[in-house]
Amino acid sequence: MILKRYILLFALVLGVLCVKAQNDTEITFEVVLSKEKLGINERLRVDFTMNKDGDHFNPPDFEGFRVVMGPSQRTTSSWVNGVRGFSRTFSYTLAPTARGKFTIKQASINIDGKIYKTVAKKVEVTAAVDKPNGQMTLDDIANESLHLVAEVSNTNPYLNEAISVVYKLYVSPSISVSNYRPLDNPKYNNFWSQDIPITARNAQNGTYKGKRYRYVTLKRIVLYPQKSGKLEIEPLSLDVTVDVPTKKRDFFGGIIYSQTNKTVSAGKRTINVKELPSEGKPADFGGAVGNFKFSVTTSKTNLNASESLQAKVEVSGKGNLKLFQLPKPNLPGSLEVYEPEFDEKIRTNLSGMQGKVSNSYTIVPSFKGKYPIPSISFSYFDPKKEQYRTLSSNEIVINVLQGPSNANGSVSPNTQNKKSVVSQGDQFNFIKTKTKLIPIGTNYFFRSTRFYLWLFLPLLLIPIAIFFGRKRDAIASDVAGNKIKRANKLARKYLSASKKALGNKEAFYVALEKGLHNYLKAKLKIETAEFSKDKIASLLQKREVDEDTTAVFIGLLESCEMARYSPLSQVQMQQDYTKASEVISYLDKQL
Repeated sequence: MILKRYILLFALVLGVLCVKAQNDTEITFEVVLSKEKLGINERLRVDFTMNKDGDHFNPPDFEGFRVVMGPSQRTTSSWVNGVRGFSRTFSYTLAPTARGKFTIKQASINIDGKIYKTVAKKVEVTAAVDKPNGQMTLDDIANESLHLVAEVSNTNPYLNEAISVVYKLYVSPSISVSNYRPLDNPKYNNFWSQDIPITARNAQNGTYKGKRYRYVTLKRIVLYPQKSGKLEIEPLSLDVTVDVPTKKRDFFGGIIYSQTNKTVSAGKRTINVKELPSEGKPADFGGAVGNFKFSVTTSKTNLNASESLQAKVEVSGKGNLKLFQLPKPNLPGSLEVYEPEFDEKIRTNLSGMQGKVSNSYTIVPSFKGKYPIPSISFSYFDPKKEQYRTLSSNEIVINVLQGPSNANGSVSPNTQNKKSVVSQGDQFNFIKTKTKLIPIGTNYFFRSTRFYLWLFLPLLLIPIAIFFGRKRDAIASDVAGNKIKRANKLARKYLSASKKALGNKEAFYVALEKGLHNYLKAKLKIETAEFSKDKIASLLQKREVDEDTTAVFIGLLESCEMARYSPLSQVQMQQDYTKASEVISYLDKQL
């Protein structure tokens, strides 16, 4: 007994000493660099290590470097001579972005409520160093095998001339890409832009700098420069997950792949936009650039006064259809003209916008006579021929056949040269000034038969409402009857379900069995737990159901149980359904 006390006391003292030794261990938090001098084509490994677990780890910003991998964590624990050892490491793999001297700044962490920081360390990045091919890292292989390219259709367009930019990701056959995500989508300042959707990103074979690659088209966009001079297209950047083959092989001889992440960028592209030439520019030029057709049409040319017609000004073709104004027709002042209705039917592909735009004017003449719609012109710049072109419409004459006459007998097409209209005696003869009234008779609604019928109809509805209300209350108070009705409805439902499932053996017999059970629940007022073939036979016998009907009903239940495990034809299922309908009919008569 005394020996046990001494052993217990010794263990207690040893535990206290271990805890004290652990608490007295000095807390450390330090940074370890794989090298302090490296080439711009090399990688730097940075480890932040602590000997006690902490919270809220805050790494530095790694100015001058790009994080290739990380942070990855590694934790180890050990017991040596009763003392617990602990180590936790946050690791980063960095790629230099420029040559020079840089500082790995302080990292911080909270351990036991106290903030610990690492010591800043200097790193020098030199020019690229030569490395044997056998020493190439995964990142080196990924750098040589992965390229993001922005293909621009024309780097020297005119103002408002369409250009396309297609972003392609080239991948060497020696590696594979498992995933990618955009890091920075470009903004197309000083451009009118429209994305061309890509329905499927299928890999295709191609070449990049004379080498064989596979490529996939990631993004397509059409741009119309809105400013002359040098304009920049911002780069598209992607974070790509790459599977790189190693020299290791698995048990079956297959190549083992390692995964790494790489950031690729298409780079900035500069577009030199040319100003449209001033020589030969028409006075009515409104900024249209492309190749167009122009027309002015009317829905009709012969009509009467106060009738309307439609005049359509339309431009069709290929160019910046959404970026210029349509010319306006110069209509006579005596024509009433409404605001035009604009319509566009444009589709956009890599070559630019194609289709047509139009303004439709509603015109209503007030006087009879002839109204000429003068020829109007439309000017545009053709970037392929590098010259301006002017298209003119034909003059259209609107002939108003009937209506009040204009005092002057002629119409000036220019609204600024309108003459005052002199009123004549027959000017408004087409407006009727005398009315022909027809008496509506003496059949008034007030004090008529219909009047008294609608007056006393609510009084007649009161006893009808009372009768149906009492009937409804009586039905609601009949709990047993309502329960039977619900069970009958459910039985019909399941029997109907079995009919729909004819041909599907398992579904048919499950529905048939449920229909038979629910029918009995309605008629015999028993619960599902009481269902057994003996119980059912006994209950039906008490209700004086003949033995043949009882035998058929029990036989149907047995068929439902056995049919799930034996093959049956469509004819047999139809026979069982017919038999179930007949037995329910027989039971209804006898119960």
